[in-house]
Amino acid sequence: MDSIGYQYQLTLRAFLDYGLMYAPNQVIKYRDELQFTYLEHYDRVKQLSNSLAYLGVKPGEAVGMLEWDTHRYLEAHWAIPLYGSLFHTVNVRMAPDQVAFCINHAEDVVLFVNEDFLPLIESIQDQLKTVRAYVLMSDKKDYKPSTTLPNVYLYEDLLALQSTDYEFPEISENTRATLCYTSGTTGNPKGVVFTHRDLFMHAVSVCMTWGLYPGGMEFRANQVYMPLTPMFHVQAWGVPYFSFMLGCKYILPGRYEPDKILKWLHEEKVNFSHCVTTILHMLVFHPDAEKYDLSNWHVGLGGAKLNRQLAERAWELGILTQSCYGMTETCPAMTLGQLREEHLDLPMEDKISYYIKSGIPWIFSRVKVVDDDFNDLPHDGRSVGNVVVRTPWCTHEYFHEPEKTRELWKNDWLNTGDVGYIDSEGYLMITDRNKDAIKSGGEWISTLTLEDAISQFKPILECAVIGIPDDRWDERPCACIALKPGETATAEDVQAHLERFAAEGKIEKWWIPDLPDGYFFVDAIPHNYVGKIEKNVLRQMYAEKHK
Repeated sequence: MDSIGYQYQLTLRAFLDYGLMYAPNQVIKYRDELQFTYLEHYDRVKQLSNSLAYLGVKPGEAVGMLEWDTHRYLEAHWAIPLYGSLFHTVNVRMAPDQVAFCINHAEDVVLFVNEDFLPLIESIQDQLKTVRAYVLMSDKKDYKPSTTLPNVYLYEDLLALQSTDYEFPEISENTRATLCYTSGTTGNPKGVVFTHRDLFMHAVSVCMTWGLYPGGMEFRANQVYMPLTPMFHVQAWGVPYFSFMLGCKYILPGRYEPDKILKWLHEEKVNFSHCVTTILHMLVFHPDAEKYDLSNWHVGLGGAKLNRQLAERAWELGILTQSCYGMTETCPAMTLGQLREEHLDLPMEDKISYYIKSGIPWIFSRVKVVDDDFNDLPHDGRSVGNVVVRTPWCTHEYFHEPEKTRELWKNDWLNTGDVGYIDSEGYLMITDRNKDAIKSGGEWISTLTLEDAISQFKPILECAVIGIPDDRWDERPCACIALKPGETATAEDVQAHLERFAAEGKIEKWWIPDLPDGYFFVDAIPHNYVGKIEKNVLRQMYAEKHK
């Protein structure tokens, strides 16, 4: 039967339109420098869309941006996809050769570049094959750059040339909206594409799950929101979209500076943020953290496991934290450490045990654990297998890479590359990335569980567990440990701490690393651009020391 009536398309415009209707005078504040009302912001969005036409950008072409978390980035998150173009959020923390690869692979026709990244782009300009124009951005009012780039425009001058009169075109919800690239630790980065429908469904699910259920983030309309996940990383988890719909006040931090972030959290009484664990770690262990009132603050954590040490330290400062498990390809939401109704009256110590779990699925999400033959594994808290997921927002396209896309969607489930188990209450616990899993004597060791236990030893600032070769068992765990400033501890101290955990049944005794080679003290634990621990770097460091 032919459809009758208007077929409403689920695009990002829905969030923009509702926010303008509900809270036209709400404020978007950028650092201590600028602020705009929603209406003023909307005018700038329309000027930016008009600028794309002025630059000759055609719908469907890719436009890239290298920028901090500014008002300009938020403008682009609306203007470029709603113009009908593909918004490539360039990962500014990649190596120059990877940045060049991503720009060429995306076939960006225009690059928007913050002045801080101008030297980077100038250094690779001869490699860029598709870029026709460059738009330079700066916080300086009298910015007059000297550059070797051709066909250069200045952002504010470009907007000033354009009318605020613009009507967004009618586009399909299946139009490509955003493109971001994975870190590419084992080869070239992969371009992950999301359509308007993907982004819409993801934002609605996250908004409902965080907003409707008690005992969690409780993110509501009219609150104060500060994004602390870079806007280049999976659209800042899609939260800027529905925050506008909810009429929230935005505090945009620009380049992350811990001292200033703490000040703004306190002064602006920020209710909600999302970030990787390394950012929260940096803030709550900051020497001045206790000078500020952070008791309003709820934080969703991703990028790496939220461990008990970090969750408890945050709670000491009045900060409620919640683990969020996901990956770039899932936009990124998969599961979260959500309390169920029967958990709401538990003491905080017990609630934290749930907050730090990988968790239960977001609304509309399905997750299961399967064996190598794709048989479902029981929810017994012991049966470890491969984690697979289905959602209405998972990517269905690695850009220009159909074979890798088919591999990702083997058996019509998105294959995460993670291993874990589901307990009797239905909570997922990730135990490892496949590539980081340790099999000792034919049995699996959960490095994430072991890391959580080690991190609760008071002198330890941060730790990571890697596998090291062993003649008898094939592989044994090694605890890589960074101590808090001024603290001391020995391998024997850490081992004794773990033996207490084993005696309480919290870890298996045979998981405990062996003396002396199972303990490796380092100045700092290395992380990648999204806060994930670089265990490949730790393995190299360990190998160098034990040559």
